[in-house]
Amino acid sequence: MGDLVGNLVSFTSITAATLVGVYACFLGLIATSFFQSHAVYLHAIQMTWFKDLNSPEVFGFLHNQVTPFSINVSDGETLYAWHILPFEAYRKHESDLLDEPAGFVTDITSRLAFKLLRDDPEAILILHMHGAGGTVGSGYRTPNYRALSAGRPDKIHVLTFDYRGFGRSTGSPSEPGMFLDGLAVVEWALKVAGIPPERIIVFSQSMGTAVTCALIEHYALESPPTIFAGTIMVASFVDVPTLVATYRIAGTVPILGPFAKFPSLFRFLSRFIRDKWPSGERLGSYVRSNEAHGRKYRLTLIHAQDDYDIPWTHTPVNFWRAVNATVPGGITYKELDAEKDSIRRDLGAAGTVVEWRTANGVIREEILKYGLHDVVMGYPIVTMAVMRILDPR
Repeated sequence: MGDLVGNLVSFTSITAATLVGVYACFLGLIATSFFQSHAVYLHAIQMTWFKDLNSPEVFGFLHNQVTPFSINVSDGETLYAWHILPFEAYRKHESDLLDEPAGFVTDITSRLAFKLLRDDPEAILILHMHGAGGTVGSGYRTPNYRALSAGRPDKIHVLTFDYRGFGRSTGSPSEPGMFLDGLAVVEWALKVAGIPPERIIVFSQSMGTAVTCALIEHYALESPPTIFAGTIMVASFVDVPTLVATYRIAGTVPILGPFAKFPSLFRFLSRFIRDKWPSGERLGSYVRSNEAHGRKYRLTLIHAQDDYDIPWTHTPVNFWRAVNATVPGGITYKELDAEKDSIRRDLGAAGTVVEWRTANGVIREEILKYGLHDVVMGYPIVTMAVMRILDPR
């Protein structure tokens, strides 16, 4: 009996030591820039390996409804992009669109779809910033494009693109680089397509929300500023260190969660995180600038409670960061939470809605009970978010 107990103790000790050793090696790996880049951005996981992005019909689009083209970035990288024509605009011009050659185009300005965007004074352009992993054609992104344009199928165009290092785009992802990517896409919309900012909506999901926060802050702080019609963010996160502290693989296994219980140790480890993406801070800066100068803005934050990739609790924090910037002297998270009790609308199985209005802006928080991380992108809530921006009441 003693030998059996001894063997069990020995086996347990060896197993524990092995697990500790593996975890230590893992921690060593995540300190490297290469590993961090692949772990945060997942750009090597395309999910469209056996499909031709230059044939969007493979993803369910009508023939020549999507125009694949490229956008040049200021540092020399090239981004792969899709311009997606709204369904009703396609129907009206179907015959002429079918006569054009299909596939990737080197000069998008020569295409009818582009001219329908540029020459329509009522056209709306949604700039789509997708999340980590995959390409413009991956997973729930294609239903998302349809949901975005569903409310105005004659007017809402979608421009989506792959960041550097994703899909057919050149380079490798990083916070400074992806910020430049976003700038290049916005400048294309403003200067090449000639769409004024009041007819541009920025939509983003997951990692794309971090890029969006950096962009809208940048343009709000410019002189003169550029303020878009509205911003919609699905499954946003506060910043990468906070995400790492709360992230669990498959919603179960924490990565650095145990270290978050020791603030000093976690702050030390956070120093090794290369790209921090401080979205919460940037949201506050964006709202504060708009409020100080009396500019109109609309901000919608959406998150599903069953999202096991990015915990839904990040969105109330980002909502607080935005609201805090509207209150002279500020408001604590706890104070706002108490205030929300009186203005929150309970929609039962659909979740809850809180809307914070000022003389200048509307900040809306929608917490769904269901929708996971990606499935929600094709839900009617996305269409409604767009329509609220276009038809404010």
